[in-house]
Amino acid sequence: MTKLSPIHGKELVKILCNRFGFQAIRQKGSHVTITNGIIYVTVPLKEIRVGLLGVILRDCGISREEFLQEV
Repeated sequence: MTKLSPIHGKELVKILCNRFGFQAIRQKGSHVTITNGIIYVTVPLKEIRVGLLGVILRDCGISREEFLQEV
């Protein structure tokens, strides 16, 4: 199993929007709020390390394996 690696926030938002059905609804400063209609998650637009990436994926309801298949 491949491990997660750090990713930039803009890239993460792009992946979540294009491949997992989320859409950006607002940006305030350096943070973007995305939603899929049920779940709301705020993503910082900076380098996201593995720990925070895991928390964001868990909040989105996406497993690590699902995310790694799409990256």
